[in-house]
Amino acid sequence: MSTNGSVVAEQDGVEQEQDVTPLELFFDLVFVFAFTQVTGFLVENLTWTGMARGAALFAMLWWAWVTYSWLTGAVPAEEMLPARSVILTAMVAMLIVALSVPGAFGDDGVLFGVAYFVVRVLHVLLYAVATPPETRNAVLRAAPGFFGGPALIVIAGFFDGLFEGVLWIVALALDYGIVFVRGVKGFHVNVEHFVERHRLVLIIALGESLVAIGVGAEGLELGFSVVLAALLGIVLVIALWWLYFDYVVLAAEQTLAAASGHEQTQMARDSYSYIHLLMVGSIIFVALGIEQTLAHTGEPLGIIAAVALFGGGAVYLIGHNAFRYRDHGNISVLRLVVAAAALVLTPLAVRVPAIAALAVLTALFVGLAAYETVRSEHRNRLRAG
Repeated sequence: MSTNGSVVAEQDGVEQEQDVTPLELFFDLVFVFAFTQVTGFLVENLTWTGMARGAALFAMLWWAWVTYSWLTGAVPAEEMLPARSVILTAMVAMLIVALSVPGAFGDDGVLFGVAYFVVRVLHVLLYAVATPPETRNAVLRAAPGFFGGPALIVIAGFFDGLFEGVLWIVALALDYGIVFVRGVKGFHVNVEHFVERHRLVLIIALGESLVAIGVGAEGLELGFSVVLAALLGIVLVIALWWLYFDYVVLAAEQTLAAASGHEQTQMARDSYSYIHLLMVGSIIFVALGIEQTLAHTGEPLGIIAAVALFGGGAVYLIGHNAFRYRDHGNISVLRLVVAAAALVLTPLAVRVPAIAALAVLTALFVGLAAYETVRSEHRNRLRAG
């Protein structure tokens, strides 16, 4: 039997409960800093190339977090001193990765790559040593991608320009693709623990949006427009939170728990490891749009900031629909319509004051959340238990 945020692990044939541990929460703190660094990178590189590089950086960080979320669900590192030491060592290496994010495509490219490679090697080694043979064989099947992708990032650090970009693309394709091509047979998930870990990382991303409000307002006189923009920003973040936590995550957890065996691990891989990339990553871009709005409340947003804000919001809802389709085989037409509306309204954001553009997007998302809360029968059944 499991409690909120717990997993049921089997060791020597005996079921044991394992909560989301302080070690895991502590480990996740380094990703708070890493996500903040990505937002800072985007702010300092407001070009299309900068946006592509920022997305690639986030994808690389996301996959590191994903691999450790599977690992700590399989290995009770909190109770095993050697395993705990490996996780903490990986945390140190991950801090170096985060510190080098601003220069990952410049002077710190090699440092970023080497530190990232260390993070990933430690993951594979602990998985291989501390898990049963079936899981060990599964991770070793994936090792060519788990090692090869990060190794290419190290090599990319010695180059710049087009070739560097190609190496990053190949690295991401190899790293993400290996568990798609070779499958996840042999891996196992503990549903409540696995879902709770993803809830927490989405909250981390939402927290970065709140930080963006503070960064955008830093050094500005707190006049009416700045305060109003900050209020609109936090209301938008609340709506993003509501749209995920009000009932989507409940339905997804029930579906994942109802599955079993290989079907369950495939669903976990697709719905959480892959599709959550869209939702969590889009929040980072929304944070960029909010930060730019705070910095330029009375001026129109630049095209890149407008795309980050409205496009990020649209991708967030598209990610929700992909999540729902993978789990349930259907979509929310209303969420798809709102996503399309956000995309259609993007050109408006470069013609009106930034605060007005933010108000429009906030109204869209608050309206969607309010309508679903009041009118969605599926939502009400889930919330009623």
